[in-house]
Amino acid sequence: MTGLSTLCYIEKDGKYLMLHRTVKENDVNKDKWIGVGGHFEADESPEECLLREVKEETGYTLTSYQYRGIVTFVSGGGVTEYMSLFTADGFEGNPIPCDEGELEWVDKKEIWKLNIWEGDKIFFRLLDEEKDFFSLKLTYDGGDKLVAAALNGKPMEL
Repeated sequence: MTGLSTLCYIEKDGKYLMLHRTVKENDVNKDKWIGVGGHFEADESPEECLLREVKEETGYTLTSYQYRGIVTFVSGGGVTEYMSLFTADGFEGNPIPCDEGELEWVDKKEIWKLNIWEGDKIFFRLLDEEKDFFSLKLTYDGGDKLVAAALNGKPMEL
């Protein structure tokens, strides 16, 4: 099974807007902290999906954003997700409650202390280093354990 999704880290005052996924049962992200985003609808581009998902989950309309990379998640059991990763530093509108969990502005230095995916730590590092557009492949063991990573086609040490 293959999926297409977007993920966005909205930045403001040295913080990222993080979503603590607490609501849905049988959620692969249950109790994890992630950015905002979601799955493509028919005929959407990555940017259209990004703008729709951010609006649905936060109430914000993005006014400045950057496509940072493509992340290939191999979850095990034949499931692969291709995620378009964005950052945003401009938005307008009023926040709304999110039906997938709690939204919270978290200092970038504190992100590492949250319950985040192991692979997310890699792309946070790439974002911090302001890497050019990148392709990151993350392979998991069917659960929470990251077993392999490759940046722009080259294996990385874990």
